[in-house]
Amino acid sequence: MSDPNAVSPVSISIDVVSDVVCPWCFIGQKRLDKAIAAAEVAVEVRWRPFQLDPTIPPEGTDRHAYMLGKFGSEERIREIHGRIEPLGAAEGIAFAFDAIARSPNTLDAHRIIRWAGAVDAGVQNRLVRHLFRLYFEQGAEIGDATVLISAAREAGMDAAVVETLLPTDADRDTVKAEIETAQRMGVTGVPCFLLEGKYAVVGAQAVETLAEAIRQIAAAKAKGELETAG
Repeated sequence: MSDPNAVSPVSISIDVVSDVVCPWCFIGQKRLDKAIAAAEVAVEVRWRPFQLDPTIPPEGTDRHAYMLGKFGSEERIREIHGRIEPLGAAEGIAFAFDAIARSPNTLDAHRIIRWAGAVDAGVQNRLVRHLFRLYFEQGAEIGDATVLISAAREAGMDAAVVETLLPTDADRDTVKAEIETAQRMGVTGVPCFLLEGKYAVVGAQAVETLAEAIRQIAAAKAKGELETAG
């Protein structure tokens, strides 16, 4: 006889609304990985676009000048970095903010992330992780086409296809529309984790907070208690 209290194995989806130049999103990715392992629930992770600053020109802009314009002083910048760095270190991230020379426009990165998702979730996850590492740990210029194509190849994509599509307008409007949809849904900051398409956990939450949310949604889904998304 089966245990009436047992929850049937069930998988859930998590859409992560994120920008690859957001340090909290990198921290959130690391914590999400740990939360999924702790929750012991099968999870399909999909990455959705968001741009912290879509006004940055396509060629990017000098990061130091940009940060000064945004935060007002060197002291404030050091304070922000000083708060983020130990949190990153706790998750195995070696933030190298001083190595970042340019603040990129991330639209092209999001286009490639979208194409990676069309290949499969594993490729998309590898690409997002690689872009985070390139930007935050190596200071790579992830608005540069050569860097993006190389990252796509490393993640397992067909680099020739990416090289052909990237200079075109393919999926530019689609990515922008997806960002607008997220904003209409109330997403104003990232990371935002959407469980089963509608249950939101906002911010780089603690591992156990994310894990408990995953467990609760999985249990509710297994019992048929979730409202239909949409």
